Amino acid sequence: MQVHPSAIVSPKAKLASGVSVGPFSIIGDNVAIGADTKIGAHCVVEGNTTVGGGCEIFTGAVIGSRPQDLKFKGEKVFLEIGNNNIIREYCTLNPGTKEGAKTIIGDNNLLMAYSHIAHDCRVGNGCVLANNCTLAGHVTIEDMVVIGGIVAIHQFVRIGMLSITGGCSKVVQDIPPFSTCDGHPARVYGLNLIGLRRKGISNASIKQLDQAFKMIFNSGLSVKHAVEKAEKELEKSQEITYLVNFAKNSERGLTRSCKK
Repeated sequence: MQVHPSAIVSPKAKLASGVSVGPFSIIGDNVAIGADTKIGAHCVVEGNTTVGGGCEIFTGAVIGSRPQDLKFKGEKVFLEIGNNNIIREYCTLNPGTKEGAKTIIGDNNLLMAYSHIAHDCRVGNGCVLANNCTLAGHVTIEDMVVIGGIVAIHQFVRIGMLSITGGCSKVVQDIPPFSTCDGHPARVYGLNLIGLRRKGISNASIKQLDQAFKMIFNSGLSVKHAVEKAEKELEKSQEITYLVNFAKNSERGLTRSCKK
């Protein structure tokens, strides 16, 4: 373990082997940091925060500070960060709001500079959030999602797996899995073909997803009727089932087509 002499590390904090803490960083009482995690200069890690192993936290990041929610009255809340995450300069990550609530970040994510993850959010695995990406409270980001720079995401929105959202988008409704979206507000432009192929999704499944997207987003039917049509007419596959269930369970409604 390497702690710079100018850093302030609480004797109550739990630092595993191989952890390094840079100049002028502060580690609070109830913080646990996993093996081989590197914390840069002028970082603050506080609150009931757990950081996994193999992470890199860069200059000026503020991790675990109290949520920016006027309803918060000092309840015991948590922030859990998984393994092998890269958290770049000046990112801010907040815990949950109500007693016992958590913000949870998975594994192998890249959070670029100035990204903000608000209270009660969930971020999956293998995601990329570009510079100045801003998540409001209670946002869910599923696995292998890419979000462009300066994107603002409304509270309670869900971002589906293997989707990509273009920079400067305003996201006020759920982003469908496997989609490419962009705009102000964001609209669906089609399938994230590059992401699907990188994931190893078969051409047959991609063709089915293309048919499903045309039904749901370009047929002129309501989402409910389009989803029912896709479920009835398309051959069942893991990806189609996932898309259909995502649409059925959407609380804020699906982002619609750019052609609408």
